Amino acid sequence: MSTTTGSKSKMVYEYLRSRILDGRYSPGFRLVLTAIAQETGVSVVPVREAVRRLESEGLVDYTHNVGAQVLGINYTEYQDTMTTLALLEGLATALSAPHLSPAELDHASELNAQMLRLTDVEFVSAEYRRLNTRFHAVLTSACPNERLLTLLGTEAERVAMIRRSALDFSPTASLVSVHQHEHLLDLIRRAASLNEIEHYARAHKLASMRSQLPKATAVAGGPLT
Repeated sequence: MSTTTGSKSKMVYEYLRSRILDGRYSPGFRLVLTAIAQETGVSVVPVREAVRRLESEGLVDYTHNVGAQVLGINYTEYQDTMTTLALLEGLATALSAPHLSPAELDHASELNAQMLRLTDVEFVSAEYRRLNTRFHAVLTSACPNERLLTLLGTEAERVAMIRRSALDFSPTASLVSVHQHEHLLDLIRRAASLNEIEHYARAHKLASMRSQLPKATAVAGGPLT
C-alpha cells in the first residue's frame, strides 16, 4: 500500500468513524463504498481499507459481495467495558484526589453546574456527554500513575465507540448523576479516605452503566443501585 493510498484510507476512516460515533450513521446504516468514494474524492480502494479497519474495531459488519453496514450496540461488550472503566476510573480518581488543587475542584464544580442547568432546559445528550467527560477528566487529571491514565483513556475511547448514538443520556438519569458528582466532590474536598473515594467513583460509573442498559441485561450491585 503506497503512502498516498494509506493517507487517503486514514482520511476516509476518520471521516466514517466520526459519523458513526456522533450518530449520523446509526446502527443498520448501509455504507455504500462507491458513494463514499465520491463523497470523499478518492477511489474505492482506500474506502474498502477504511471499512475493514472499522470492522476490526467492531463498528461495521462487512460481507463480500453484500456490502457494509453499521453495527448496533453489543450490550455484553458495553457492560464488560464499562465495568473495566469503572474499576480504572475509581482508582484513578482516588489517586488523583489528594493532588487536586482548589481551582481544579472549582472547575469540576462549574462543569457539574452546567450539567445541572442542562437538565432544567432543553436537554441535549451530546452536550451533557461532553461536559461529563470533561468533569471526570478533571478529577483524574492529577493521578500520578501514567500507565493507569493510559489504560483509562483506552477504555473510555472503547466505551465511546460502543455507545455511539444508541445509548443516550436521559434527563432523569443525568440529574441523579449530577447529584452523585456533587457527593464525589464533597468526598474529595473533605479528604475522605482513598478507599471511600475509589468505591464511590466506581459505583457511580456502574450506576451510569445500569441506567443505559436494558433492564434484562443490567447488572446489580454497588451502593448506588
